[in-house]
Amino acid sequence: MAKNKIALVTGGSRGLGKDIVLNLAKKGMDIIFTYHSNKSAAEHVIKEVEQIGQKAKSFQLDTRNITSFDDFFDHVTKYLKSETGNENFDFLINNAGTGFYSPIAETTEVQFDEMINIHLKGVYFFTQKALPYLNDGGGIINISSGLTRVSFPNMSAYALAKGAVEVFTRYLTKELGHRGIKANTIAPGAVATDFGGGANRDDEQKRKIVSGITALGRMGEPEDIGGTVAFLCTEEARWINGQRIEISGGMLV
Repeated sequence: MAKNKIALVTGGSRGLGKDIVLNLAKKGMDIIFTYHSNKSAAEHVIKEVEQIGQKAKSFQLDTRNITSFDDFFDHVTKYLKSETGNENFDFLINNAGTGFYSPIAETTEVQFDEMINIHLKGVYFFTQKALPYLNDGGGIINISSGLTRVSFPNMSAYALAKGAVEVFTRYLTKELGHRGIKANTIAPGAVATDFGGGANRDDEQKRKIVSGITALGRMGEPEDIGGTVAFLCTEEARWINGQRIEISGGMLV
């Protein structure tokens, strides 16, 4: 009997990450995911995955803290070895992140570094540490943003880091193609989560504005995103590689 595929998702306890985890489980995958601080939320996600019929395990991780990555993968591989007899997994989804709103004239170096550390440096070196344990024929999906295609005030540091991740993804395809590993980026538009203080979720004026510039006429929801990520981890998506797939409902097309 074939073993279930295994996906590792960073930031899987809430928002987009949670929806990604659940959609991967619906595709018959077992899940390892990280959470930043809310262990109870992570435990709730595990129960939801188990209700679907798959296995899940969570590990605490701050993706800004690159020095913690070796210990993290030591724990993950020991868990996998005990559960499956093999320390490898099949898919890596770099989702963990946060954001803030600030004009260029007021953004501090600390704020800028925070965005680079979470969304670029952390992604780069977390992926580097994951590569020895990623099965040949597997895949990497990095989460970018619609803000790399269109520009809105006060999001420059976040968008710069996400733009760099898109370049990084293309380089992954070149360097990992000989192993049959694919790398793609998804770029969500505005989604109603707690990102950046939850404005997309809670600010009715902003929700109205976004709805007005989106072809499908509404704000995105977390449930709009995870299915595409899960699809990219299936055999049906085996020939999609090095692509940026925007999931925005037709925002500013």
